Amino acid sequence: MINASASINRRFKNPFREHLFLSGIHAPMTEELLLEALPVTGELPATLTGTYARIGPNPYKVDPRGHHWFVGDGMVHGIRISNGQPQWYRNRFIKSQALERQGGPKAACGPRRGGRDTVNTNVLKLAGKTLALVESGPFPFELDEYLDTKESAHFNGGLSAPFSAHPHEDPKTGEWHAVTYEPESPNTVWHVAISPDGQVLSERKIPVQDGPSIHECGITDDYVIVFDLPVTFSLSAVAQGFNFPYRWNKEHTARVGLLPRRGEVEDIIWCDVDPCYLFHVANTFQNSDGSVTIDCCAYETMFAHGPDGPNGDPCGFERWHVDPATKQVTRTTTDRAPQEFPRIDERFFGQPYRHAWVVSQPGETVSNFVAENTLFHYDMETGQKKTHHFGQGMVGGEFIFVPESATAEEAKGWLMGLVINMENDTTELQFFDALAIERGPTGIIHLPHRVPPGFHGNWIPD
Repeated sequence: MINASASINRRFKNPFREHLFLSGIHAPMTEELLLEALPVTGELPATLTGTYARIGPNPYKVDPRGHHWFVGDGMVHGIRISNGQPQWYRNRFIKSQALERQGGPKAACGPRRGGRDTVNTNVLKLAGKTLALVESGPFPFELDEYLDTKESAHFNGGLSAPFSAHPHEDPKTGEWHAVTYEPESPNTVWHVAISPDGQVLSERKIPVQDGPSIHECGITDDYVIVFDLPVTFSLSAVAQGFNFPYRWNKEHTARVGLLPRRGEVEDIIWCDVDPCYLFHVANTFQNSDGSVTIDCCAYETMFAHGPDGPNGDPCGFERWHVDPATKQVTRTTTDRAPQEFPRIDERFFGQPYRHAWVVSQPGETVSNFVAENTLFHYDMETGQKKTHHFGQGMVGGEFIFVPESATAEEAKGWLMGLVINMENDTTELQFFDALAIERGPTGIIHLPHRVPPGFHGNWIPD
């Protein structure tokens, strides 16, 4: 009954409305391209061999009725580099059944979980496979070396729970950990643990209320960190025909859960925090006194001011101190500048660390989530902040860190990320010395078209 009402209400919405996340810089690409002989300015790191891959929503058929940025068909973009030289750029749709139903390419094979299989949020290498990921239910898709969709991936049949766009690898054990959810199960979220060779170790059910949207998690030596914050499932949003059914819920208690990695779910320690929301952590780690530190980009509200995309009141880069003894969370501001997509040297995830990189974001409550912006580097020990402004009309997305070698000291290596030139509708893959971003990019690969703003990417080494 609800689905029928939603479908009717969606059809009655304005099909000609200009949507912030379907027009302008967000207008989707319509073709799958293969480009070679890519021009380079400066020099690329000579030892790099692999593929930079990033994914985002790219609706196959544009329809503003009920649309939200987070639900568009997935498209992965990749730039192949061999010994410091670019080989190709290609973009490929993630071949879901949802895409095929719209007249798109034939869907990839493999089982599906539930009725949804749109995947558009992250791409990374896990247990030797390149996986495209999304949260809230669907299985990942495995991609081949050319970023074509091979098949759905459910970890050798071991995955039955929903999955996440943000599993995190423990650099000490090689295990992967995720906190996952789905709209059909408002009273449950899951902790999913995966072995280094891709076997599902556990799927632990955690009781919750209201159906919280949990985009991210964290780990420490002893805990998996669960963010149960006031963005929850909205039946009203579904009934009104909106495709993303989560809204700010001021009645929902905000809390951070410390779930023992080697204990029982009943032993989780819930710690109250002031109402807020986060999409992403830079890092989480344990202190010598048993408390936990969380560095994150936080918002006072989220999804409180409109149905088209992320909107809310940003409060910048924060450090949270979680005390399991008092069950309280203390928030302190590292930098009030609105910012998102924090990344670190992932070899130090879940451990004490020193360096973080973040990109600035618009300060308005409602926007299209992109603007001429700046790359930040934080030294978390000294408090020093370095900046690089991308330039007039330039919009940088998430920047990732790649170490110089597997044994290099923390932050010894490069940053890379896509930057859109809004004035001529082109894109650059820019490279920086990670400890000297203020000097500007050391090398740039130029693309002759605009890669629409997306979400997350990673370096996929050979």
